[in-house]
Amino acid sequence: MSTRYRPVRLLIVRGLPGAGKSYYASRRRGYVHYEADQYWVGSDGVYRFDITRLKEAHSWCLDTVTEALMEGRSVVVSNTFTTRHEILPYIYAAEEARALVEVVHVVGDFGSIHGVPAETLKKMAARWEPWEGERVYRPRLSLNKRS
Repeated sequence: MSTRYRPVRLLIVRGLPGAGKSYYASRRRGYVHYEADQYWVGSDGVYRFDITRLKEAHSWCLDTVTEALMEGRSVVVSNTFTTRHEILPYIYAAEEARALVEVVHVVGDFGSIHGVPAETLKKMAARWEPWEGERVYRPRLSLNKRS
């Protein structure tokens, strides 16, 4: 009896708020999905964002992803990841777990479900850094493109 080896994978999904990252990530089969936004969802299912705990949320996300990878589970993580500095800790976690890594940049315009102000979106877009080798995914339909 032979068993097939399935390598552990880390799929990093990045993009601005409202791009469709969560939707894209949640549809990847064979992956467990994490994102910092999950930190603010209470047991009642209500999202309660607290800017003062942003660093804590991202630490939780990285720790959770790292733990899953070390347990041999493939992970898709979706966050804005606007800079290389934000991506690198996940790359290091994947290397430690000997996981294969793919980075996908989702470019959609569905409007932020969390009400991110336009000025914040502009600042995020201005600090955007490309990731060499990332794959760009453009959803076929965006809210602001409907006729």
